[in-house]
Amino acid sequence: MSKIDYFFLFANRKSAFALKEQLEKYSLSGNITFVTDREEVKSGCPELDILLLPGLGSSESVRKIVCSARSSYTLLYIYDGKLSLDGNSLERMLSVAKATGAGMVYADYYIKKENSLEEHPLIDYQQGSLRDDFDFGHLLFFQTEALKEAVKEMTESYSFGGMYDLRLAISRKYPVVHINEYLYVDAEDDARPSGEKMFDYVNPRNKEVQLEMEQICTSHLKAVGGYLTPDVKEMNFPDSLSFPVEATVVIPVKNRVKTIADAIISVFRQKTNFPFNLIVVDNHSTDGTTEKIQDFAVDKRLVHLIPERYDLGIGGCWNSAADDSRCGRFIIQLDSDDLYSREDSLQMIVETFYKERCAMVVGTYRMTNFQLETIPPGIIDHREWTEKNGRNNALRVNGLGAPRAFYMPLIRKLHFPNTSYGEDYAVGLRICREYRIGRIYEPVYLCRRWEENSDAALDIVQINRNNLYKDRIRTWELQARIKMNENHG
Repeated sequence: MSKIDYFFLFANRKSAFALKEQLEKYSLSGNITFVTDREEVKSGCPELDILLLPGLGSSESVRKIVCSARSSYTLLYIYDGKLSLDGNSLERMLSVAKATGAGMVYADYYIKKENSLEEHPLIDYQQGSLRDDFDFGHLLFFQTEALKEAVKEMTESYSFGGMYDLRLAISRKYPVVHINEYLYVDAEDDARPSGEKMFDYVNPRNKEVQLEMEQICTSHLKAVGGYLTPDVKEMNFPDSLSFPVEATVVIPVKNRVKTIADAIISVFRQKTNFPFNLIVVDNHSTDGTTEKIQDFAVDKRLVHLIPERYDLGIGGCWNSAADDSRCGRFIIQLDSDDLYSREDSLQMIVETFYKERCAMVVGTYRMTNFQLETIPPGIIDHREWTEKNGRNNALRVNGLGAPRAFYMPLIRKLHFPNTSYGEDYAVGLRICREYRIGRIYEPVYLCRRWEENSDAALDIVQINRNNLYKDRIRTWELQARIKMNENHG
């Protein structure tokens, strides 16, 4: 019979002994080890098998855990929560692991909230699931042989990225399988709304962690054949191509009567040495937004575009603007909630196209509340993008920044996916596969956070839908890069 070794984070003496007593009842149970970084725990609990680790997220800790695993399978739970798990759940994970040959298995779970249980579904792992914050839950089930093979490939030592390095190494040789069944009960570790969590990876306090994660992901891309060298194509902007204006600001909008006027005024305050216009793609608003836009019709720079189709997402609205005969050489983003932070934002963006001969420009923004007061994390400059490795690291992070601007003829060729989430990320990944992306590292944009933001407080179903789509975008892009590298030898 296959046995399972267990590794649990030591929370306190009482819960540790209770958990040990519970698990010893099951015939599947092998060794039960508690891990900690506190020396006094090891000396104070001689009856328990205690593994002292230097740092729970480090490569050294991962190696120590794997070296201690002796049974055919290993269960890892290094979270200070109140886990509830029974023998049937263990048998189910073991059965799926055997049936699929998985190196790693994870399952949906319930979150205990006072006197009720809340479902916490997860999403399937795929080739493009390269985010270091991919949600596996807190309980991970491994084939021990896969663990030991993966550790042999972990040639570098990291202070924070040990588990990330481990699961990428496993995924290169073994399936990573999601059991979409609720197999255990756990505590919630981060109750912040989705609109706050989404900016963690660009928080300057996390810089050291992010640099490690970038290095791990880049090594993985090299191992699977998806790494891109820094060499990129430079754009030419021939005078032979004529455009009605040099730049077009595009605002896709639906039902933003409270903010659309501010956004339009922000555009018309821009000072440039070239002609520009504004295409507002009014996606059949019903709340008075249409009338607000029409208030600005006296300014001939305004193009009020109402699509014939009723099935357009934000990406489809962008395509409508790019394909319009009044669109300029460069198209520049402005969300209907947001504002340009200075009067020369458009000038800076267009100058960057010519200076860096790039196909896309990404700026820097400042997070504000509705009253334009700065809120955490403040300035988002996406400095994880570098000339040397940005196009590889783009497959790990969840976005490229804002505002985004594009060379219009290229967009007419590529087009955006007709979605309302991830459409800009998909095009950015496609562009940087071949072309340079230019960067502006000083704020040119204000991103206003308020209760009506589309991503302010998403439920777990919508979060999963969004993450699954972006992972799929990454999968397609990674596959395209691998194929491109193979064709180029």
